[in-house]
Amino acid sequence: MKTNKILFWVATSFIFLFEGVMPALTSQSEMAKESIRHLGYPDYFGVALVVFKVLGTLALIIPQVPARIKEWAYAGFAFDFIFASISHFAIDGLGFFAFFPMIILGVLGVSYFNYYKIREL
Repeated sequence: MKTNKILFWVATSFIFLFEGVMPALTSQSEMAKESIRHLGYPDYFGVALVVFKVLGTLALIIPQVPARIKEWAYAGFAFDFIFASISHFAIDGLGFFAFFPMIILGVLGVSYFNYYKIREL
């Protein structure tokens, strides 16, 4: 039980910092805007993505959020990482940026599976 809690909080905190805090602080930088344009998306897509990332990470990190909402947040992040990988692969080919979202998806999976192990006990 203790190991599950530690794994859950480490993985979830990483997702919170990497997908919630960092995009919120850097989303209006020119580099962030250019990366969205590089993938062929309009600027407003980046803004919407950041809003949903921040809301999703808050849903994951706040214990009082109902399980059904957390479930949607996990699903949203899974879709985000899968489609980010596909977008990078389509534009840049096989490279680090095509595989990196899959690594983060693995961290999300650690959070998800440990969340449900904690809930079962």
